[in-house]
Parts: sequence; C-alpha cells; structure tokens
Amino acid sequence: MRTKFYRRLGAVLPLLALLVFASSISASSPDWDQIAKAFPESLGTYRRVTAPRLDDQNPDSVGFRATADYSAPGAGRITVNVSWAGLDGRAYEMLSAAARSMRDKTPVAIGSNIGTAGFASPDMVAFFKGANFVQLSKANPRTNSNDLLSLAIQLAEKLDRGEGEIPVLLKHLPNWEQAHQTAVYLNRFSSLESIAKDGVLSAVKSEGDADAVLASYDPMRLLIIEFNTPQRSVENDQRIVARIQELWKLGQPAPSAYKRVGNYSVFVFDAPNDQAAKQLIDQVHYEQVVSWLGENPNILKEAQKHYVQTTLGVLVAVLKASGFALIACFGTGALIGALLFTRRRAQQRTVEAFSDAGGMLRLNLDEMTPQTNPARLLGPNSST
Repeated sequence: MRTKFYRRLGAVLPLLALLVFASSISASSPDWDQIAKAFPESLGTYRRVTAPRLDDQNPDSVGFRATADYSAPGAGRITVNVSWAGLDGRAYEMLSAAARSMRDKTPVAIGSNIGTAGFASPDMVAFFKGANFVQLSKANPRTNSNDLLSLAIQLAEKLDRGEGEIPVLLKHLPNWEQAHQTAVYLNRFSSLESIAKDGVLSAVKSEGDADAVLASYDPMRLLIIEFNTPQRSVENDQRIVARIQELWKLGQPAPSAYKRVGNYSVFVFDAPNDQAAKQLIDQVHYEQVVSWLGENPNILKEAQKHYVQTTLGVLVAVLKASGFALIACFGTGALIGALLFTRRRAQQRTVEAFSDAGGMLRLNLDEMTPQTNPARLLGPNSST
C-alpha cells in the first residue's frame, strides 16, 4: 500500500510544482496586453523597430522589465525599457534610485514634467507613472536629448496613471517641493543599507512593511522611516533609543538628533550643531489617516453631522444675504432721500414767491417777501 501511495505521490508532485510555477509567473509577470500597451507600434513620428522582449531579472530585483527600440525619420534610435513594479511606490523607488546613480555623472532633479514624476539627462530620460517605471536611452550617437524627451512624453500619455501622485511620505519632508527632487525613497524595504549605512540603523526592523525617505539639507541628512502600525513603531523606537545610548557609551558616531513622531522615526545626521538639528527635525509632522476596511459603523452619525452642518450653513448664508440686502435697501433709500431733499432745497432758493391764483393774490405765509408798506394802509379812524 505504501509503495503505491509513494508512486502516486511521485507522479503528482511534478504536476503540482509545474502548476505552482506557472501560477506564480502569470501572477507576477505582466501579460502581453500590458506589454503591447506599453510598446505601441507608433508614437507620433516614431515607429517601433524591434519586437518587445522580456529581460531576465535578478531574483532580488523588483518587478519585470521589457525592452524595445524606436526610431523616427531623421532621428536616432532609442531604446525603451519599461518595468512593472506592481505598486506605485515601488515604481517611484526605482525612479529615485536611477536618479541617485545618475548624479554620479551629471546633476539631475526629479520633477513633474514627464509622467507623474521623472528626470532628464543628456543621455537618458526616466519617469514613473502608476506602477510603471520607464527609461529611455540613446541606442546610437545620432540620437539627441530632444528626441528622448519627445518620445518619453508621448509614451507617458499611453500609460495608466495609477494614483497619479508621488508617495505621500515625500510630502512630509521639510520644504518638500525642493527636497524631493534629490531625495531617495524606499518602499516596503527590508534593509536601509542601499541609502544609508549609519550604525544606529542596525536597530531598525521593518519586516518588509515600512517606507523610508532620505533627503539632503546641506550639510545635514534627514531620514524618515514610516512604520505601518503603531506597535511596530513603538518597538523600533525602543530599540533605536537603546542603540543610540550604546553608541554614545562606545564613543561611536550617533545621529545628531532623533525623534519619534507618530508612526515616524526621524533621524538627522551630520548637523553642524544641536540647534540646527532640532529646527530641522521639528518641521516633520505626522498626519494620521484612518480608513474603514468594511462598512463604516459611524456612517449614520456622519450623515447626521453633515446634514446639521449643511443646514446651519444654509441658515447662516440666508441670514447674511438678508442682512446685506437690508443694509443695501436702507443705504439706497437714504441716498435717494438725501438727493431729493437737496434738490428741493435748491428749488426753494430759486423761487421768489408762492401764489395759488396765478400771481394776482399772494398770502405772505412763508414771510419770504418784504412786508406791506404801512403808509398805504387805511387807519382805524378813516371813513370809507
């Protein structure tokens, strides 16, 4: 019985292994519809001159990559590499790593002029959009930088935008609009050695569920690590504090400043003094976001609150409008009344007398004309 069982098991195991391998490949690698969308046959004046081909990747690398060449009349040949990272954050990580390696040759800064974000150098253009990381490079010397940039912009329009934003962690950097251009980002990292080798970081245990960003504020470096749970943040904070105290006792280099801010662990390195380090670290603020994975149990309360706020807003708006209308009416009435009063006063000054009988008889009731001459009046003893 056992022999038959083992024989059946031996026959089934290879089939199971093949199914698992096939499912893992199909789940993690891009399908041909994605590849065809990322490599259209034509982009403006550019034509695809080679069929897309999947590149072999190291097991430790993120995502899969395909390559194809494009060319246009009068322009050089351009090689396009598209990597599918699976997550927007990982695609941005690949972009920041490429920019960092490129800075050894030429200064580049990440901006928003290509895709969601990207950079351009004389020999290469790179950008990310959604979960796609794209690199365009010269295939021959005839290609110029304008050709690279033109093709990159047209290709970016064809790709899925995903979240359409850079990772939120970068926006929590002090002066992030400037700092993120040269910052290095890690998404769900397991090790920080690729961006920093400071001794204190050996205490950080992310378990592959934390993000980090390293930015330069000459001469200081600012490192922010975001843990996705408060528990993991507290545990790492305790280990980091203990490690800093250990470095102090051993007389080894330690961070210029360290602070736990919400789920963030924030480090400042190479600060010229304690005051500069404190000023930089105090500019980092943690913004908590709470979302319900299922139905929100407080949805009725939120609806009632929204209704009350809306009703009060309408009532206040009506009262304000009524008040403004009343003030406008009083003001207009006062202005018109003042104008009529002034006009009638001016008319009274120009009128010499008042007569209700065509000027034949006038009663001097308003005393505006001289008195009657007494000499022409009959005395009391005069006879008629």
